[in-house]
Amino acid sequence: MAITAQSAKAKGRKHQQWVRDYILALFPKKLLPDDVRSTSMGAGGEDIQLSPAARRLFNYSVECKSFKSFAIYKVMEQATENCPKGAEPLAIIKGDRQKPLAVVDAEHFFKLIKKG
Repeated sequence: MAITAQSAKAKGRKHQQWVRDYILALFPKKLLPDDVRSTSMGAGGEDIQLSPAARRLFNYSVECKSFKSFAIYKVMEQATENCPKGAEPLAIIKGDRQKPLAVVDAEHFFKLIKKG
């Protein structure tokens, strides 16, 4: 059974809001709720809009995607299975004629940002 357009947008919106909330939680004493905003579904540009203050703390341009499945999860499963205790799984992926990308768990990524 296919997901309705309304359900798909709600799913995407919930994902964007999770990212927004996580960024705000990283800097509770430095950012206000309006410093990090989730855009409306279908809007052009960045999915997470940052104020200048937020951009100084979190200099990333965020694109959020939420689908039923991504092939990258198979790669991350393998990275996790092969990961020694105490290490963090990391996948480096590369498409033909594309730059390599590093993939880590989102919560791990946000912890790295908080430490920096």
